[in-house]
Amino acid sequence: MPEKYVAKDIEILEGIEAVRKRPAMYIGSTSSRGLHHLVYEVVDNSIDEALAGYCNEVKITLHKDNSVTVEDNGRGIPVDIHPKYGKPGVEIVMTTLHAGGKFGNKVYKISGGLHGVGVSVVNALSEWLEVEIKRNRKIYYQRYERGKPVTEVKVIGESRDTGTKITFKPDIEIFNSIKFDHETLASRFRELAFLNGGVKIIFEDERIGKKEEYYYPEGIISFVEYLNKNRNPLHKPFYFKGSKNSLQVEVALQYTDSYSENLFAFANSINTREGGTHVAGFKAALTRCINEYAKKNNLIKDETLSGEDVREGLTVIISVKLPNPQFEGQTKTKLGNSEVKGIVESLCSSAISEFLEENPNAAKAIIEKALLAMRAREAARKARELVRRKSPLEVAPLPGKLADCSSKNPEECELYIVEGDSAGGSAKQGRDRRYQAILPLRGKILNVEKARLNKILENDEIRAMITAIGTGIGDEFNIENARYHKIIIMTDADVDGAHIRTLLLTFFYRYMRPLIEAGYIYIAQPPLYRIKKSKIIEYAYSDEELEEKFRELGAEDVSFYYNNKSLDKSKVLKELRKTKLGKRSSLPLPIVVKNGEEKTFSTYEELRQYLAEKGKKGATVQRYKGLGEMNPHQLWETTMNPETRTILQVTLEDAIEADRIFSTLMGSAVEPRREFIQKHAKEVRVLDI
Repeated sequence: MPEKYVAKDIEILEGIEAVRKRPAMYIGSTSSRGLHHLVYEVVDNSIDEALAGYCNEVKITLHKDNSVTVEDNGRGIPVDIHPKYGKPGVEIVMTTLHAGGKFGNKVYKISGGLHGVGVSVVNALSEWLEVEIKRNRKIYYQRYERGKPVTEVKVIGESRDTGTKITFKPDIEIFNSIKFDHETLASRFRELAFLNGGVKIIFEDERIGKKEEYYYPEGIISFVEYLNKNRNPLHKPFYFKGSKNSLQVEVALQYTDSYSENLFAFANSINTREGGTHVAGFKAALTRCINEYAKKNNLIKDETLSGEDVREGLTVIISVKLPNPQFEGQTKTKLGNSEVKGIVESLCSSAISEFLEENPNAAKAIIEKALLAMRAREAARKARELVRRKSPLEVAPLPGKLADCSSKNPEECELYIVEGDSAGGSAKQGRDRRYQAILPLRGKILNVEKARLNKILENDEIRAMITAIGTGIGDEFNIENARYHKIIIMTDADVDGAHIRTLLLTFFYRYMRPLIEAGYIYIAQPPLYRIKKSKIIEYAYSDEELEEKFRELGAEDVSFYYNNKSLDKSKVLKELRKTKLGKRSSLPLPIVVKNGEEKTFSTYEELRQYLAEKGKKGATVQRYKGLGEMNPHQLWETTMNPETRTILQVTLEDAIEADRIFSTLMGSAVEPRREFIQKHAKEVRVLDI
């Protein structure tokens, strides 16, 4: 019989306790994404001070211990006693959810943070946090540990300046890792500097000795130029700024000779990845204005250019700032204010019409490009008829010879896109036919960065993929028709394999991006090494895992002791892995190892090295270069068996940076690609010549 369920069994988590218990509710996850979100929350508060007109410089410092300092020259968080709660304002802000100055429009008329949970969540999820406030010609200080104040607010000095300085260290007990990625943070800070022209953002990473300043007086004009650095523009950037009913609208756009549309929209400096009413308003205005101008000047006759036609080759930044934005959830990916569409459409219409009239050469080039896009779209529509899948019988003509799975439930079906017929043959023999489909590719697919859709659809391998996946492409794309909810790219671990993987990712990013956003695209991780020692066979997927396997092999024949008490072998190895990642360990020192001889180790590093060296003795290591080197059983066991495989989900953390990198690596401009290779050459770990 079940136990009684009564009122006293109901647990109430209050304040920061709830945040520490369920951190993903507040920051999305405890992975790298959630970790970086902590920094964004603190920096966004400084940017809100800038939007209010009180701050023009923000400095972020990443320290060697992965603690972070964010300092601004704004007004400083209030330190006076709150009349209702009897605590200093800063302590309320730091320890109370939904507390802040952003709910009314008195202190912050415009802000990105609306829920008042940002900095209090950062505090709750930090091992420690220190705040210094320059205000009233004094410097105030308070320290918190895991969200709770451990000192009173006290004066520690004097200053004529104003501002807030917050230093925090993420809690290793909460996050999988507290190691920040330099490029991820740099990307966001650069983006904020573009969107808030005139605000200087300084980013210093003490771990690598690098300091960068982001300062763009021309704001989003510089943003468009940055995005189009690797493309050939058709005209100088067009920019306008307007306002109506407290809504500020900024738009910068430029057409290039590329074939992709690059539209990025922001509301109060928050990237609205899913668009919203501001995007709908801009698109409507652009399509109508270009069609009206083209007909007025006899550049088109009976035709009507679609929105897709007029946006080919367009790079545009749309930035709106408004007092009460309505975002969809805490992730803020879509703007929902209904009144915004009409205002943006009205303001954009007059500005775009004026631009076209004043720049007839640019207008003509844009319309000619749109006409070519329209004709290519018609050709693509006809080509799509060849690849539209109406019944399972139509897989027969596929040049890649899709080996389909028997299940028809997309949620459990997997499609492996495999490099080459040899690996494809092994994959077909080794797979689980119930839910795993195999599509081998012959050679490299077309580089879609340099071609229109009609040309893309002439490529046999791309047609095979579109038909197999079932979603269609372009304006007929429908993710509901996806026949597989896992599409796994499986290529060799060499230069050719990396190139094929990049070509495929470029295709999915440019033409099937919803598959990435839905989490359907994965990259297989075949093992790099096969280790054989006596009758034991192990596989390692990285250099770090190879060392871990050696430690495990080295631990096979030894015993561990502390104060003459035996230690569990698996627990010792687990704790050694934790200490390698910088996490705290409960493993006592010194540890005695017995194996015929007796050795004492006073540090974890010494013990790790000893076990690794012991594991290497008598072991033979084979480094795999291609999938074809594995027989069907090995390929199944290491790369395809859900119980033992490692697959990486492709996510879209930063669409702006993704667009820039795809343009750099796969675009027609050679010089930016050379610069990219020179910049990252020293990061290459395995060079295949």
